[in-house]
Amino acid sequence: MKILGILILIAIAVGFYFRLTGEVLTGDRIIGISVLVSAFILMPVFLYVRWKGKRLKDYTLSEENMKKMRDRGID
Repeated sequence: MKILGILILIAIAVGFYFRLTGEVLTGDRIIGISVLVSAFILMPVFLYVRWKGKRLKDYTLSEENMKKMRDRGID
């Protein structure tokens, strides 16, 4: 995941380099593809890795969790 993130940042930097050298269309394409990859590949992989092994019940405000917070003094 770190490697993919670094590759995306490098691709964005290369895209801006192409824009500065006068090849605006190529630079825009590289930047656009990098943004799409980060949104549709990196973000879902990141979310999957971060949520793996966790229960959603622990993070919802159910009546049971509200009672636990009141007992601990957390309002």
